[in-house]
Amino acid sequence: MKLKLDLHDVYNRGGEIDRALRAIIDEAVAKKAPLVEIIPGKGSGQLKKHVLRFLERKDVKALYHRVEKDKDNFGRVFVHFRWK
Repeated sequence: MKLKLDLHDVYNRGGEIDRALRAIIDEAVAKKAPLVEIIPGKGSGQLKKHVLRFLERKDVKALYHRVEKDKDNFGRVFVHFRWK
């Protein structure tokens, strides 16, 4: 199961971006999903930077295993979870 979050609709609303990111991470934890795909889009790269900063927060970083930036598509980030 892979969860997907497309941020194109909320790209210019900072608070909503953080709420959407938190909701998808919480959903992944609740459903024990192994992978979340986050699509900030290509654009100027500011939204992707915002996503990566969010994922680096201590409270969020403790929840996932690793982050992978898609090498073939600049506008996509994968968050991997490891469940026992």
